[in-house]
Amino acid sequence: MKVWIPHQAGLNLVGELPPGVTVEVAEHADRLPSSPADVRFWVPPFLSGSDATALLGELPDLEAVQLLSAGADAWVGRMPDGVTLCDARGVHDPSTAEWVVTAILAQLRAFPAFARAQAERRWAYDGHAPTDELTGKRVLIVGAGSIGTAVRDRLAPFEVSFTLVARTARPKQGVHAVAELPRLLPDADVVVVLVPLTDQTRGLIDEDFLAAMPDGALLVNAARGPVARTEALVAELATGRISAALDVTDPEPLPADSPLWTMPNVLLTPHVAGSVRGLLPRAYRLVGDQVRRFAAGEPLINTVVDGY
Repeated sequence: MKVWIPHQAGLNLVGELPPGVTVEVAEHADRLPSSPADVRFWVPPFLSGSDATALLGELPDLEAVQLLSAGADAWVGRMPDGVTLCDARGVHDPSTAEWVVTAILAQLRAFPAFARAQAERRWAYDGHAPTDELTGKRVLIVGAGSIGTAVRDRLAPFEVSFTLVARTARPKQGVHAVAELPRLLPDADVVVVLVPLTDQTRGLIDEDFLAAMPDGALLVNAARGPVARTEALVAELATGRISAALDVTDPEPLPADSPLWTMPNVLLTPHVAGSVRGLLPRAYRLVGDQVRRFAAGEPLINTVVDGY
């Protein structure tokens, strides 16, 4: 059984595999290590796009695709019949949750402004302009999956209150439905968006969503860029009424002429929330577990279906 993975380091990170399993490194779609025939289990490069999905049609014996990303939007609807798609749910929980907490604290405590002042060698505090604080804030988490839960757990020590939202309500768990957002948004000081990109979530952050946020609120998008309507986001942030911390934009990379670059109320990072040194060890532990399940004929975990 042939398995393709995208990192040389993964060969030592997957752990012991059953006899008969051959693992090869296929880092680039245009430089394959061997014939695509007999590849039954494929791990595409992290955050790969159309160049990788195009390879699906060249793998006649493929049965399983294991992504290294939590999001599967580039792959849903493109899988050949009989091929199981799995995401990396759980792998990015710690790193993305850390980014969210860091971004919230940075914005509320005005670190970007202080960094700009440092670059100018300017002492930016005169004793009369206190920053905001996280303590006591009302936090709305839109996307109550494993990353949302990890964010909640890490924010809990800051004495904040939480409201969690998912695609459908889970009353016994205190989770509200997305349809309730118009009622929930006006009461949120911090709105964290962690939903997958689907037909239902594309453009979720629109003019109405943003207008419903109260004055002074902070929007944190660690989901996917197209979850927000860029024109609506730019227009609302330009008023200065709310602020934002964005790890994702639409498009990516963000064009140099985008107004988001220079807005003082916007913190931008280049889609790096999940990109940490601990990513590959965590990711390949999952890959190794999945390959062992597959070789043993056991059901795979983290399976993704259309409309996920």
